Amino acid sequence: MMDTHNWLVEQFEAERPRLRAMAYRMLGSLAEAEDAVQEAWLHLSRSDTSTVSNLGGWLTTVVARVCLNMLHARASRREESLEASVPITSREGGIDPEEEAELAEAVGLALLVVLDTLAPAERLAFVLHDIFSVPFDEIASLVERSPTATRQLASRARRRVRGSAMAKDADLAASREVVGAFLAASREGSFDALLAVLDPDIVVRSDRAAVSRGAAREIRGAQAVARVARAARHLLGHPRFAQLVLVDGAVGIVVAPRGRLLLLLRLTIRGGKIAEIEAVADPAHLHQLRLAVLPD
Repeated sequence: MMDTHNWLVEQFEAERPRLRAMAYRMLGSLAEAEDAVQEAWLHLSRSDTSTVSNLGGWLTTVVARVCLNMLHARASRREESLEASVPITSREGGIDPEEEAELAEAVGLALLVVLDTLAPAERLAFVLHDIFSVPFDEIASLVERSPTATRQLASRARRRVRGSAMAKDADLAASREVVGAFLAASREGSFDALLAVLDPDIVVRSDRAAVSRGAAREIRGAQAVARVARAARHLLGHPRFAQLVLVDGAVGIVVAPRGRLLLLLRLTIRGGKIAEIEAVADPAHLHQLRLAVLPD
């Protein structure tokens, strides 16, 4: 009995890194990923595995089911406030914020943000198949669809993630250069570099949620906007927080500590300079946006 238990512990620990990585990509939260993996262990320790021929595959299925349930529960709580649904600090109990920041950076902040806009079944199908090479036949039973329908789920998610046909290449390249220069100037705190990419008559408007967190409702003029961008360099200036992303086909900026979307900046570019910025922090609005990862 003890030998069997020790063998299970050994096998589970060997699978833990892969299960944790998979759960993190599906949930976008290290704390929730750890919970999902721990629940899989509890399920394993209480189950008769004598007939299980592929323990790794069995554990993948268990973790995927747990994650799917957690995603469904999260979707039903979309009406909660941003502070409740997008925590800025990790829970107490051992989750290291620095470790989660490094993990989010490795996975890609933009990818985590875009994945969070997908329906649970789409997210599961995409992550399991495209990232972890799980066959559609196995995923189908998890999402309670046929293999063909599951393939379509992954395909739809793939188009959302990659932003296929969402922007013209020429416009995208030019916009990306301008917005990238704005982010770089913000990170450096360079007032002159900021002025170089801002239209003299730029207008920044913030929604109610952003205003409630200290943003000004409206800012006009390049110098005033440059001062605010320099003051916000702890967010805009941190590569683990702010990243470029496609927003409804245009280049924008997401502020997403550890991959959890906090703020989105929609930018209007005219004449090679940023002419308007819309700061969006309302959770319901953020979830409805069509976001995609910028192509390399």
